[in-house]
Amino acid sequence: MSTFKPHVSAALGRIQPSATLAMTARVTKLKADGVDVIGLSAGEPDFDTPDFVKEAAIEAIRNGQTKYTLVDGTVALKDAIRGKFRRDNGLDFGLDQISVNVGGKHTLFNALVATVDAGDEVIIPAPYWVSYPDIVAFCGGTPVIIEGTAAQNYKITPAQLDAAITPKTRWIMFNSPSNPSGAAYSPQELDAIGEVVRRHPHVMVMVDDMYEHVWYADFAFSTLAQRCPDLIDRILTVNGCSKAYAMTGWRIGYAGGPAWIIKAMAKLQSQSTSNPCSIAQAAAAAALGGPQQFLDDRNAAFKKRRDMVVAMLNDAPGLNCPTPDGAFYVYPDASGCMGKKTPDGKLIDSDEALIDYFLDSARVAAVHGGAFGLSPAFRVSYATSEAVLKDACVRIQQACAALA
Repeated sequence: MSTFKPHVSAALGRIQPSATLAMTARVTKLKADGVDVIGLSAGEPDFDTPDFVKEAAIEAIRNGQTKYTLVDGTVALKDAIRGKFRRDNGLDFGLDQISVNVGGKHTLFNALVATVDAGDEVIIPAPYWVSYPDIVAFCGGTPVIIEGTAAQNYKITPAQLDAAITPKTRWIMFNSPSNPSGAAYSPQELDAIGEVVRRHPHVMVMVDDMYEHVWYADFAFSTLAQRCPDLIDRILTVNGCSKAYAMTGWRIGYAGGPAWIIKAMAKLQSQSTSNPCSIAQAAAAAALGGPQQFLDDRNAAFKKRRDMVVAMLNDAPGLNCPTPDGAFYVYPDASGCMGKKTPDGKLIDSDEALIDYFLDSARVAAVHGGAFGLSPAFRVSYATSEAVLKDACVRIQQACAALA
């Protein structure tokens, strides 16, 4: 009999599996078993990758672009990213200030692993994307959570941010529009955040703009480096092709920022993934440099779905669903459901218990708010058809009405 004892690293022990991916796996298994379940947990558009992007990838294959590339991206893609930053954000980066990675999550991972030491603090507004605190913990850093409550439209205040900064603060994570809430900061709110950052010259800001082009607010999108150009040497602006261009499976993320951190990220990437897929890079260059008009049509479809979902969830007893300004999620507050019991007598004492109830009784899958750092709430993705969303919301209404 073997005496071998399996061992995983302490770093791995500090993180948890992604809650969103775990719920998606549960839905996939239920569907494979023939269960009529509606999955609203996955964070990807239901639209297809644009045809002109697909054609660029096919052409790259035919032209033999199937070899290794530069570790952190081809010159062609970096130039396309530079063009995107100039066109959309008024930011001018050099080639040595652009990093291309295997998805936006990889960009964030590289940047944090390259800069965070044990004991460093990283400020994360909640609700947050599930991976932020786990990546910080993996690095040995300490996530410092600031709650942006439903009463604050899921946004933090400058005073909260200022109070959370200490001499140990390395980064502030900043995501607008937000995953999971869809909350977006106005230009004036960004200016106020920038004013706080100015008072703390040792702090950097990692700005996650992944949902930049999924936008419905009556004010224009702005990014922090655009509003506060004097802080640009302390800002890493992260983006990608997954959400706007429906390229989740292509795995291309990127960042623009100070050359020293871009170089550090490339050093790390050279010893991990090496270059992103050469074909995906060609496709991403086409997406960023090609026609952008289709984004308006997709946003119009998302906005129509958003309005329907918000209205229907607000008709569900116990739920309060704010109207998001961007992304394709809603984050209803479920305080009114807490303490109630299901028809079979189970106590709803957490948002995790609530979404388990939805899955078991209504066959609707969402992600519990605890995974995003702010409870009681849950995240629903409306990146699916109106018919499916209407069915799901009716099921949630009925499930909530059955609580007593």
